[in-house]
Amino acid sequence: MSHIIFGPITSRRFGQSLGIDLSPSSKQCNFDCLYCELRGAKTVDKVSDAPHVQEVLDALGEALLKHQNLDVITLTANGEPTLYPELGMLVDGIVSIKKETKLLILSNGSTIADLSIQNILSKLDIVKLSLDCVSPKCFHKLDRAHKGIEIAEIIEGMKRFRTLYKGELVIEILVVEGLNDTEEEFKALNAVLQEIKPDRIDVGTIDRPPAYAVKGVSIERLVELSSLLEGLHVNIAYKKNYIPQKRHFSEEEILELLKRRPQSFEDIALCFDAQSLENLNRLVEEKRLHVKNIAGVDFYKVV
Repeated sequence: MSHIIFGPITSRRFGQSLGIDLSPSSKQCNFDCLYCELRGAKTVDKVSDAPHVQEVLDALGEALLKHQNLDVITLTANGEPTLYPELGMLVDGIVSIKKETKLLILSNGSTIADLSIQNILSKLDIVKLSLDCVSPKCFHKLDRAHKGIEIAEIIEGMKRFRTLYKGELVIEILVVEGLNDTEEEFKALNAVLQEIKPDRIDVGTIDRPPAYAVKGVSIERLVELSSLLEGLHVNIAYKKNYIPQKRHFSEEEILELLKRRPQSFEDIALCFDAQSLENLNRLVEEKRLHVKNIAGVDFYKVV
């Protein structure tokens, strides 16, 4: 079991999570992203030496008996999990035994235009897809996709998937200095994301040693870029120790801020001073604000 299932891990976004690695022997991915924490490797369009479905289900069954308070089962890989050759059969098997535990996949989004992949992923509770760039030049330079994969097709696939998917769709943007950290790229991302309509967007940067010589950006830059994603549920994911300069917001300013874009609890804690937090709580008590949970992250919204 140990070479397939790793885990339970405590995640601040998804609660108590158990990960299933569908490529445990080596990195097998159709992207070779500059920021990947795994060693660089030649891209592939299918995986080999993958664990058999029954092997995974047997290991998962044992894990579920041992860990009975799991919130989420996460399908992942040393690479791209949707390349797993028996994904449909595996998902059906997990759905049949997971009970109330949610099923999540972490995917680079490369295969989402494939109708068969859309049908498989539509059975999951949470689907998290990467979308670092929408311009072809940035996409090819940053994500270094396998031959034949184009960002325009991925974007159209995400739009179509959103129309049929009833679960929680999360889009992840990982910002790299000098590549996708421009206002131009984020304005283009905003236009596309308005059409995709994800439930939540996670904006983060490099926090582990990357495969190649690239750097992340500051929390201040993440905040600036995230402000360009208008009216969307954006969660800033920043793991480094950071003590920000707190700001003051009146009740009116808080309402205007949240009308433009809902703010996560973490974002509020990052930049609101003590008096602003009191103003925020007063608005909640007066039922002028409410809290909405999206795939494990709480957001303040205007009623």
